[in-house]
Amino acid sequence: MSCQHKDKSNLTLLDNHQPTITPTIFAPNIISLENYSEASITFNPDMSELFFQRKISIDGSYNIYTIKLIDEEWSEPELATFSTSIEHLELHPRLNQNGDRLYFGSRRPLKDSTESTGFHQWYVEKNNGIWGAPKLLLPKLFDNEWIMCVSPAMNGNLYFTSKEKEHMLENEANYYCINRNGHYDSIIRMNGTVNFSGKWRAHPYIAPDESYIIFDAETTDIPENSDLFISFNNNGTWSKARSLGPKINTEMSETTATVSPDGKYLFFDRGVEKKGEDGSTYWESDIYWVDFNQLKKEILKNTNSN
Repeated sequence: MSCQHKDKSNLTLLDNHQPTITPTIFAPNIISLENYSEASITFNPDMSELFFQRKISIDGSYNIYTIKLIDEEWSEPELATFSTSIEHLELHPRLNQNGDRLYFGSRRPLKDSTESTGFHQWYVEKNNGIWGAPKLLLPKLFDNEWIMCVSPAMNGNLYFTSKEKEHMLENEANYYCINRNGHYDSIIRMNGTVNFSGKWRAHPYIAPDESYIIFDAETTDIPENSDLFISFNNNGTWSKARSLGPKINTEMSETTATVSPDGKYLFFDRGVEKKGEDGSTYWESDIYWVDFNQLKKEILKNTNSN
């Protein structure tokens, strides 16, 4: 890929333009491909390595892809070494702030099994520049729990989507568990200012310092029309979640937000349900990006004025 490296901190390496307050497709024809579905992008600290999920066929499954900056140029996207099986759904990669641990969800079989037992959370660790084998995340705590889209804070606290045992999957909400010197002993549902009324609240992105959380929710009567919301942490109290506004939220579905490690850019996917020639439905989406500093100022200004 002939994309010259001029500034490691500048993701315009992959796009050739500086994002504004109006979202645009990120890295068209490189990351976001026509007629494919991409989402859930995540970056290492200096933004020289990234991961995202992609589905390459209507009836196919998501896998995790990666590209790296090598010798002043970006490589072509390829399947991550831990996500090469096209038989099992694998999605929502999230790197920690050191860039040496990556969380993801998968329907791959558990150890000593050849059949999938459902959707579980896994992680891989990087040692000497090489990603290791996937390990099951918190098997004791997450046993018999439905967990999706784990987002780590700098202190090791984990935020994710889950639900109460008696609830349907449509009643997804934002949860977290506290890192207690490397141990996690409980799953805690976030309060109503974050988990407001709606069909679901899902796919959280937590700021490294836990100063804000961004997530998507379906709150209208329009099916598959989720929007993005943000809540700010004020000395341990989460503010009422606010929409990211009409520049971000449209009649399409906006989900899986993340923010670049330098805090400058917000990424999310925007998609729509389509109908195939045989009458079946399928999902098609692209990854978008926007100037997050400008967006956040606008949201805070509107919040203060109200």
